[in-house]
Amino acid sequence: MKILVINAGSSSLKYQLYDMTDESVLALGRVERIGMDAAILTHEPTNKPEIKEVSEILDHTVAVRKVLDCLLHPESGVLSSIDEIDAVGHRIVQGGDLYSESVLVDNDVKAGIRSLYDLAPLHNPPHMMGIQAVDLNMPGVPQVVVFDTAFHQTMPAMAYMYPIPMVLYKKHKVRRYGFHGTSHYYVSRKAGELLGRPVEDLKLVSAHIGNGASITAIMEGKSYDTSMGMTPLEGLMMGTRSGDIDPAIVPFIMGKEELNTTEVNFMLNKHSGLQAISGISSDLREVEKAMNEGNENAKLAIEMYDYRIRKFIGSYVAAMDGIDALIFTAGVGENSATLRQRVCEKLSFFGIELDLEKNEIRSGEPRDISTPNSKVRVLVIPTNEELVIARDTYNLVKNK
Repeated sequence: MKILVINAGSSSLKYQLYDMTDESVLALGRVERIGMDAAILTHEPTNKPEIKEVSEILDHTVAVRKVLDCLLHPESGVLSSIDEIDAVGHRIVQGGDLYSESVLVDNDVKAGIRSLYDLAPLHNPPHMMGIQAVDLNMPGVPQVVVFDTAFHQTMPAMAYMYPIPMVLYKKHKVRRYGFHGTSHYYVSRKAGELLGRPVEDLKLVSAHIGNGASITAIMEGKSYDTSMGMTPLEGLMMGTRSGDIDPAIVPFIMGKEELNTTEVNFMLNKHSGLQAISGISSDLREVEKAMNEGNENAKLAIEMYDYRIRKFIGSYVAAMDGIDALIFTAGVGENSATLRQRVCEKLSFFGIELDLEKNEIRSGEPRDISTPNSKVRVLVIPTNEELVIARDTYNLVKNK
């Protein structure tokens, strides 16, 4: 069975084509700047020539058609017919409390996703455009939606509820939902394999650290608490997001700077975090470089960034009354040995001991980077959200 995985954004579309016989990736790629006359399509087939094309791609329907053309290309294609694609899996950011697992797409599911637009106005509408584009280009092909929030539906009410009037939850579903659930699910299962123990027997803290970042407490294989909230803005300091701040800052700044809600929301999501404090970049590598060259703002940004990661890890160890392993994943977590060292060296109270030589190795494979004497295992596990989507799609379609 061949599964096409799609992640549709407002002006972009990423894709991977899997052969589920051995879970190999036949091709992957992305379409950027959808809606413009100079959109960019990049198609990377396995062991075949890459395609890079600049052309007018005005909507997601055209983008999907272009992707299908690449998959059938005489030199760079990996299919002889579109009929070889058995199903399409989609990443959906917000499933609210409607969906605790992946589901086959039907009219009710489409309506459910639309009903959640208010909770994810920047994400769910583009995801729906991706679903509709597949409907138009591949009519009759089964589609599956996999929700970033689904893994976190196991959180107890004490973790997901906010201490604000209950009527706001009942009327508007204001609560913690969490994100990156597909990633946290994947790496927690890999951690169990790496440690040779059932994930249900482990207490794990999973640190998904990229430009967007979240930390999740995982107990008995389930999400127990997570740092992102009703939106991805809550929690850690990120590349351009503020993370946790005093909520009273928002009306104070709106009054002082004469900002409206859209402007202050944009500030907190796009002009805060590492970029705002360093004044240099949202890219940790560039901020670290500036810090090493003596830039004090960069130094402060790094100190704040690391400090908040450690605080969340510590709070989740307390929440679960212990920890068996700490997992680093996503772009920064997987690739920054410096970040891992800075975080772990100040968690020694928990019995964490990092092997500095192992920490410096970049293998691209799941690995244990702690010393034999470490009471807590420290793991680096490359995440693979697309594979989770492909697997869920395969299992739902196979049993249809």
